[in-house]
Amino acid sequence: MDKFQAFGKNFTASITPFAARTQQYVKEQLGQAEDKTQLPADYIELEKRVDALKQVHQKLLQVTSQYNNEAYDYPANLKESFHDLGRTVTEKVHLLSNATSPAEAQAALTAPPSAKPQPKTFNHAIARTSLACSQLLAQQNSGAIEDPLAVALEKYALASERVGEARLAQDAQVQSRFLAGWNTTLNTNLMFATRARKSVENSRLSLDAAKARAKHGGQGWKMGNSTDGHDEEVASEEAKAEIEQAEDEFVGQTEEAKVLDTPEPLRNLADLIAAQLEYHKKAYEILAELAPVIDNLQVEQEVRRHEAFAG
Repeated sequence: MDKFQAFGKNFTASITPFAARTQQYVKEQLGQAEDKTQLPADYIELEKRVDALKQVHQKLLQVTSQYNNEAYDYPANLKESFHDLGRTVTEKVHLLSNATSPAEAQAALTAPPSAKPQPKTFNHAIARTSLACSQLLAQQNSGAIEDPLAVALEKYALASERVGEARLAQDAQVQSRFLAGWNTTLNTNLMFATRARKSVENSRLSLDAAKARAKHGGQGWKMGNSTDGHDEEVASEEAKAEIEQAEDEFVGQTEEAKVLDTPEPLRNLADLIAAQLEYHKKAYEILAELAPVIDNLQVEQEVRRHEAFAG
């Protein structure tokens, strides 16, 4: 019997706060609540910032999630075969350098894959196409001097492949340093913010419910129908204690929620920019190294052309 009574008390203790909050909520929705505790101004500002931060994460992730897709800049109209994707441009150039006949050169271009298919990025596609075009010109060149355009296209192919590899390195950095961080913030920190906001609201409802009971004579604290002054004094003390406890909980919840003002998103954004900067810097260095080589080939071609006309 004692155990049953203890269970009843525990059950009542756990369900009463929920009932009080629910009753207070219904009164507020019906416009019957006399007072409503105002949230601290700095907490309201924090809520607005959290809402904005959530939208920022969702919007930017919609765009930057493309970094998870290797082929995000791959030409949609390009049709490459299994053999086209079989080997790297560097491997094909090495095989071509050892070819002694057009048949061997063609075999080098269509050599069976040595590993997984090559990446489908814009720069890798340019590299493969440039090398194929270089070989088309080389196969039709019967002169003693190499076709300068064929030579230039081969060098451009090698450089483009390096740029493509730099892009893949950028993507890997963005995935691990930016996307992972922003997804964590969205799915963990901001979800915690939602739960914290609910806790704040529950604490506010409990506080206002306690204030309402105290204002109406402490109904629920009086002992039976007693009008004894001592009982009223006890009820008043209980009301005061409950209000103070509810206020402490309310303040504690709002203070805890302020921890959500995290510097992680800005740190992750800095990592995104650093990855992009490194990629563009690498691409610039590769093309800056290639440009004078192509310029020299063009000048040599102009000189030979001028000499041919002068002769």
